[in-house]
Parts: sequence; structure tokens; C-alpha cells
Amino acid sequence: MSSLLSTQQPLAPPNLSRLDQRPKSPSIMSVVADVGPHLPATPVSTPPPRRSTTVSARHPPRSTNALFAAFRGSSHYEEINRIGKGAYGTVYLARDTQKERFVALKKMKFCLTEDGVPMAILREISLLKQLERFDHPNIVRLLDITHGQRYEREMSLHLIFEHVHQDLATYLEKCPSPGLPPAKIKNLIWQIFNGVDFLHSHRIVHRDLKPQNLLITKSGQVKLTDFGLARIYDFYSLLTSVVVTLWYRSPEVLMGLSYATPVDVWACGCIFAELFILKKAIFPGEYELDQLNRIFDVIGTPKEEEWPENAAVTRSNFRARSVRDLSQIVPEIDEEGADLLKKTLRFNPHQRITVSDALVHPYFNDVDKDC
Repeated sequence: MSSLLSTQQPLAPPNLSRLDQRPKSPSIMSVVADVGPHLPATPVSTPPPRRSTTVSARHPPRSTNALFAAFRGSSHYEEINRIGKGAYGTVYLARDTQKERFVALKKMKFCLTEDGVPMAILREISLLKQLERFDHPNIVRLLDITHGQRYEREMSLHLIFEHVHQDLATYLEKCPSPGLPPAKIKNLIWQIFNGVDFLHSHRIVHRDLKPQNLLITKSGQVKLTDFGLARIYDFYSLLTSVVVTLWYRSPEVLMGLSYATPVDVWACGCIFAELFILKKAIFPGEYELDQLNRIFDVIGTPKEEEWPENAAVTRSNFRARSVRDLSQIVPEIDEEGADLLKKTLRFNPHQRITVSDALVHPYFNDVDKDC
């Protein structure tokens, strides 16, 4: 494991005794129990070993058959139109003909290994199913999971979420001059931290926080989406050509190091700044080295002794720069907001504030949670 994470404290396991008493779904849980242990205590970026994808068409592996048995087909969801396409699949606006409601249907394809469904996918699906029981106000609701087509070496799952009509990126684009009121910014970033804190308390690193993955309801409620999908996507990414934005990636990710929950804190900081400057990212890099250069233009170039030994790039690639005053970059932010922002954008992930500590930062002493 990276030296940057050598002192990373393990995240607390979910307290399943606090789940509500609705009937559990024995099918998916039994599938997961059959194929592997529980999730590791600390989610990190280390990918699983690559496996052969040769699958017998005549005799599909047990886990593949079990997964199909666990989930029904999606014939009662009528696709209306495509509303998004990203790294983790294509999203459609659909109608649930059984409950007469609109939903967001996300189609995810993945390759089968020689053992069938990759174990990491079963684990992540299990965790998503567990989290839906909490009905957290800042987490998009997972309503259903269905299966799509199954082929010799590939199958698809359809994740059915509540439909929210816009994301934060669209919300900010529509925001008229002179921008969001300070109280609204404080409310939005508080909701984002609150949702991320829930994920971290249940051992989930989002890994891809950005305005496009933050939904906003008509009443102004923020809902995180696409959490837990990044690790599923690891099994499919080598076979596709998907461009993922660099703007919200932390230094340790850009340097090819292992990572954990602090990557989400960094992304929250980037989004926090963007709420003030609107329509423009604080670090709009075009490629990895450019992204790091833009970061160091603001937080300063780390000293030689602060540079990770196993980083994919060396410090000699970057000229020395001093820390800039954040008020020059985000002029509308107040003193307490600037202090919080600075603590989210620390180079060393161990020195970054945690989301739980961020929620009790003095900046939020007067937050209007119903703004």
C-alpha cells in the first residue's frame, strides 16, 4: 500500500442492526454469500487481478445463473429517451408501468470471467441493496435492480433510480448573475458533505464526485448518485474508451497512488469553490500533468520531503510555486469558508479534513438546512 495511506484509519463497518425492519432480499444476499466474503474494511484503489474472460455458453457459471435468478427482467420499464451517457453506463428516462411513475434507468454492461460474474460486482450490488434501506435524504434512491441481456461473455444489469430532473452542473449553468447567495452556497455544500459522510460511514468511497453526479430536486435537495459504481466499472474500463474528467481528481489519484476517502474530500473542495465562481472549475486541467500544475499554482508545489516516493511523476517535473491566497481565486468566500476550503485542498491526504469534521466546521454554525 502507498506510503501516503500507511496511517489511514479503517472506516467503521456499517451497523446493520440499525437497518429498518423491512423484509430483506435473501436472493441477492445469498448470491453474495455463495461467492465471496464481505467488503474489506478500507476501500482502496488497488485493482483486482485480471482474469480470463472465457466463458462456456453451454454451462454458464453458477454465479451468473444465481444473479439472473436474483433479479427479474426489466420488461415493465418502458424507455422514453436517453438522458445521459457516462463512464458507468447509459441512463434513460423510463416509465414504471406497474407503479405508474417516471424513473431513471441506468444500463451497465460488464464482461463475465471464467467464474461468471466478477466478485467485486456482487459485493458492490450487495452494498447498494443494503444502503437503500436507510433512505438518506442526500442519496439518490435505488428503487430496483433488473437484468438485461446475457451473452456468452457479457451481460448487463439495469439499476433503477428515482428520477431527478437536473444535476448541479445544469443548475449552475442556469444560475443568473451575480451568482448564488452565500446562504444557498452554504446549504448546498453542507448537503454534499452530509451525503458523502453517509457513504464514508458505510465504507464507500465515491471516487467520481463532480457536479454531474450531484442531482438537485425542484425543492433544492441535493442527492448523490453514481456512488459504488466506480469499482464495478474497473472490470469494464479496459475494454472501452471513456474520457473521465480530471478536474475533481486529487493529487494522489493523478500520481497513480493508492487512495481512500480523502479523494472525495478533495472533490468536495473543488465543487465548493465552483459554487462561488460558477460555470468554471477551479482546476480545469487538460491532462494529468497539466492538472497537477494547475493544482500547484494554487496550493503551492510540495517540498521534496513531502513528495511521495512511489509517485508516477517526480517533483522535478514541476517548478517551485508558493501558496496563493484563496480569496484571490474565490473572491466572494468569507474567512471561515476559505479556511474550510483550504483544509479540503491539502496535498497530503492525511492532512485533509474529514467530511465528519467538515460538517462541524465553524463555517456551518449558521447554516440554514432548509434553504
